Amino acid sequence: MYLLGVSAQFLCFAVRHDTQQTQTLTHQRFTTPLALDPAAQDLLFRQAGTVDSFADEPVTDDQIEAVYELIKYAPTSMNQQPLRIVLVRSAQARERLAEHLSQGNRNKSAAAPLVAVLAADHEVHGELPSQFPHLPQARDLFAERAVRERSANLDALLQVGYFIIGVRAAGLAAGPMTGFDPEGIDKEFFSDGEHSVLAVVNIGRPGENARCTRSPRLTYAQVVTTV
Repeated sequence: MYLLGVSAQFLCFAVRHDTQQTQTLTHQRFTTPLALDPAAQDLLFRQAGTVDSFADEPVTDDQIEAVYELIKYAPTSMNQQPLRIVLVRSAQARERLAEHLSQGNRNKSAAAPLVAVLAADHEVHGELPSQFPHLPQARDLFAERAVRERSANLDALLQVGYFIIGVRAAGLAAGPMTGFDPEGIDKEFFSDGEHSVLAVVNIGRPGENARCTRSPRLTYAQVVTTV
């Protein structure tokens, strides 16, 4: 009976403590512009940045799967989700990729624990019956190739941004690059002709002195107007 009483007292304390925390968090959400914890803000934005050198530590498939399972909930037009990801791991695949990278990017990718090629799938409208079921005719809206390519590229570019944030959320650094021969990469890694590469991203934990001094950013007043 004593133990039961102690357990009940602890449970009451835990409930009160959780309630107080919930009330505090709710209060914070209403009194600060951002609901996201400051530490998470730093992780995802303020202290994050592109790096050119990485620690000698592998990036696992489990980590990338966790990144995808997080970012897949971000919005795309009509829920198309056109982003396709090729993880370049083997030495042979690295060599194939390097041939199509600009000279200044080859060493960066060679030294990164993992390299991801991010592309848009131009035939993604075929998934709409299952991914956008409440509009049965959605697939027909993309019958014209030019329409679906433009839509897929725009949505996949959004997803590239989500992917970078997801990599940061995993405690990793992302080094996105656009210095490459897109036609060469498309032929090398997407032989079906229905994809277009958008970015190549080096991924890993930052090495020592990996981050350069952050470049300036435009101010709110320079970017935002109200009409």
